[in-house]
Amino acid sequence: MGKLINGIFGGFHGRIGNLVGYTLKGKYIIRKIGRSSKPLTPGRKANCQKMTVVNEILSPSLDVIRAGFRLAVAGTDKNEYNEAVSYNKKNAIQGVYPNISLDYTKVLMSMGTLPVAIHPTISQTNEKITFNWEVTDDQAYQYGNDRAMLVVYFPNLKISHCDLIGSKRIEGSHTLNIGPEYVNERMEAYISFVKDNGREVSDSAYAGALNTHKTLDISEKTDSETECSNRDSDYAGSDFDIISYREYLLASGIGVPEPKSGPDKIITSRWSIYVLKSRASDQRIGDCYLRFKQNDKFTAEMKVSIAPEEQRKGYAKEASSAMISLLFNKSEVNRIVKIVDAQDEAAIALLKSLGFKEEEYFKDSVFSDGKWVSEYQFALLKSDWK
Repeated sequence: MGKLINGIFGGFHGRIGNLVGYTLKGKYIIRKIGRSSKPLTPGRKANCQKMTVVNEILSPSLDVIRAGFRLAVAGTDKNEYNEAVSYNKKNAIQGVYPNISLDYTKVLMSMGTLPVAIHPTISQTNEKITFNWEVTDDQAYQYGNDRAMLVVYFPNLKISHCDLIGSKRIEGSHTLNIGPEYVNERMEAYISFVKDNGREVSDSAYAGALNTHKTLDISEKTDSETECSNRDSDYAGSDFDIISYREYLLASGIGVPEPKSGPDKIITSRWSIYVLKSRASDQRIGDCYLRFKQNDKFTAEMKVSIAPEEQRKGYAKEASSAMISLLFNKSEVNRIVKIVDAQDEAAIALLKSLGFKEEEYFKDSVFSDGKWVSEYQFALLKSDWK
């Protein structure tokens, strides 16, 4: 129930029908809530994916975002987090739908007028992540007492370790401790500086990445009776082949950027891509993504993306089935997990049709498109796969 503020001429707080009212920085805001029954256009789908990708790094770094963008929105009715989303959505996105991703080197965690960190770097010694930067004589004199604000983001886990009050700029170094369970995880790092009185902040600077190329072999199994090897191309749909991204690049004449991402490798700290290639048109109609859980060769994650014009043809189920068989037949994987939006009825129905069982419910676990989204975790055991 909504409540009128200052009589009939004021705003209201709360919910009335499909409207919700609230106050933001002294202004009355009214928003419409609810889901549209209209199918998403390609443009809206691309926008949703951009929002998801940006929120994945900003949401777990919320305290840094609030401090880093506070001065950028001072005196306006803008929100720090929304300002950060807007900037990174415009400047840190790469690729086109449905293969939109984040360019970590262009992500901004703070925005201000102080001098940025000069030649920042990171290094790792077990659980200690050390940031280093250069300090010029003029900076040491004028900005020496600025405090470092540091972020280490773990893309595969979608969490961040932050330090809002680090070493002074003049010290040129700061060490951030992480837990032993994160030592081998991929990391992306950022550093900003904040005036000792809190009244100025610098743009953040990208400090580098760690553990970006750890790989884990998937051994090929051979049927002793037929002497046939279960290569990736043996797993396919009725109208398409599934090939490794490396094979796709070679066939397209594009070249292979990373020699270690071959068809019999799966990238541990990143998604490994398999391409759905139409037999009729020889065009790319979708992608499959696989990865092992860090330090757990028995658990894998999987997702499938189908081009908008090729959807509703049963390709998602066919491709998912092929990828499940690939994991269970060519690796030691015993369990495949998948996390989905609790409101995504189509995805949930697909998982159930493949034999996945609901394991956990995460309420308001992801901040996406200006709201908190709940999720389900499903899992499939090798013993349950037919």
